[in-house]
Amino acid sequence: MDALQAIVLGIVQGLTEFLPVSSTAHLRIVPAFFGWDDPGAAFTAVVQLGTMAAVLVYFRRELWAIASAWVRSVLARERAPQDPDARLGWYIILGTIPIAILGLAFKNPIEDEFRTLELVGSALVIFSFVMLRAEAVSKRDRELTDITRRDAWIIGGFQALALVPGVSRSGATISAGLFLNFDRTAAARYSFLLSVPAVVLSGLFELRHVGEGGGASAGATAIATLLAFVVGYASIAFLLRYLQRHSTVVFVVYRVVLGATVLALVGAGAIK
Repeated sequence: MDALQAIVLGIVQGLTEFLPVSSTAHLRIVPAFFGWDDPGAAFTAVVQLGTMAAVLVYFRRELWAIASAWVRSVLARERAPQDPDARLGWYIILGTIPIAILGLAFKNPIEDEFRTLELVGSALVIFSFVMLRAEAVSKRDRELTDITRRDAWIIGGFQALALVPGVSRSGATISAGLFLNFDRTAAARYSFLLSVPAVVLSGLFELRHVGEGGGASAGATAIATLLAFVVGYASIAFLLRYLQRHSTVVFVVYRVVLGATVLALVGAGAIK
């Protein structure tokens, strides 16, 4: 991977990590469109650390409040914390368990078989209809302070679906939030907060594989990660503003068009 490819893929990661269009799918599709080699699962996971740094910076006050309240509740041995930030800390942990377990259980398929363009294109199209259904049935009358343990498990289960490239972690968790009648902004904020442990653990786990087996070099990965941070920060701000007045339908349309295009090109033998 040369510097140009690293720059392009870093920008792509930053743009797509938080939009419900699947950054993992785009990091597989864009190289295929340009005739580049697949950068690999390790590159994808590590570059996501750049966008995760954007979450840590953007939500630094909320994350600090949650972390400190959670620590206080642990030290006080509170079985049912009254502080909403402490409860949210526990719910983020609970919501991370499904993706952690399934990520380890299906580690090899995720890194190999799940990265086929046929699966990516199909997942983009199929999960679009789940997103559309969530928009249609949601009452959108709950705030983030209303979240319960049950909500955390359900949203965490949806997050685990994003182990399949093309589903989209943000798309899955925001859709789950909508099914549970959270408003769009609350669903998005929880999606961002829930992403922290999942993406950090995944990125750190794959860090040791960077540069192995003909994959992206450490230098190219560093360039892409830095750009992913800068662009990702802007993407968070954009999506939170956008969802205050708009639905996710525009992303659904984009996903269907992109997925259908990928499947058509694969079927024609134009990309692989």
